[in-house]
Amino acid sequence: MSASSSSSQQSNSRILLPAAAFVIIVAGMRAAEPILVPLLIAGFLAILSASPVFWLKEKGTPGPVALFLVILGVLGLGFGFIVLIGTSLDDFSDAIPRYQTRLTEEMGPLLQWVQGLGFQFNEELLLKSIDPGASMRLVGRMLSGLGGMLANSFLILLTVIFILLEASSFPKKVHAAFDDPKGTFSQFSKISDAVNHYIAIKTLLSLATGIIVAIWVTILGIDFPVIWGLLAFLLNFIPNLGSIIAAVPPVLLGYIQFGLGRALLVAVGYVLVNVIFGNVLEPKIMGRKLGLSTLVVFLSLVFWGWIWGPVGMLLSVPMTMIVKIALESHPSTHGLSILLGSESSVTKPEKGQEIEPT
Repeated sequence: MSASSSSSQQSNSRILLPAAAFVIIVAGMRAAEPILVPLLIAGFLAILSASPVFWLKEKGTPGPVALFLVILGVLGLGFGFIVLIGTSLDDFSDAIPRYQTRLTEEMGPLLQWVQGLGFQFNEELLLKSIDPGASMRLVGRMLSGLGGMLANSFLILLTVIFILLEASSFPKKVHAAFDDPKGTFSQFSKISDAVNHYIAIKTLLSLATGIIVAIWVTILGIDFPVIWGLLAFLLNFIPNLGSIIAAVPPVLLGYIQFGLGRALLVAVGYVLVNVIFGNVLEPKIMGRKLGLSTLVVFLSLVFWGWIWGPVGMLLSVPMTMIVKIALESHPSTHGLSILLGSESSVTKPEKGQEIEPT
């Protein structure tokens, strides 16, 4: 075998082996979704809960008492979500067929008006293709899926408790387990701080978004304002597409109940809320140091959503941020982390200087 043939085989192996490993890992993550998704949710909840636990300890609260208070708060929030979903989901599910029928009826005159403008099409075939009630059914499936996720709440809660119990001894274990404990612990701290910062700020902004949306649709008289506020809160965690998906059902419902004018008012409210929170407040509060490329955000949304469904879409940005930070830790992959970042995360070089990440 010639030297060129041997080097070509080695080059192919360097490409094919990582690609095959990636495919196997992705397939394994999809197959292990029932186990991995609750563990991931527990991990993110533990990261969020660790800060108040440590804060209470610094104020002199005993460790078990601090943990008990934080877990009590998590349970209260979880119970509140269950009550909100449980009281609204049954009524909304019963109303979906009625809304679907009325929406199909309302679209008839609209399609005839479009035909009057000179556009010719088969009205019956178009209604079957568009399926205007699909968005209503989508909301029902999403809320049902969220209820299914809450069914694992006991497992998630136990995992959060055990993670928080281990948190105090984690630095000692890192020092004993790794050759470079300072660098390793610094990397863990960086990931934890970044995820904590993102989830905390995103949660507050999403909560404000959901409350304002619920108030706005209540003022306009749209049915089920609690559902639309909850949906706006949850889907605000999905970048780019989440706010659009959250706006479609209440806009359609406004059209069904009151006509085109009220539907436009609902849409205007959603646009204003998302412009103010998504384009003004969020970049200003979060900063852009850990910003991700818009293309990367969209691809991560598709990738994690394909693997783990709606929960994967909700966790797509934190998961991609973790990957970005992990890539930054090694010189050989540092360039990939820069490619994942947004344009504003790279400083413009002066003459004779190389581009460096901020």
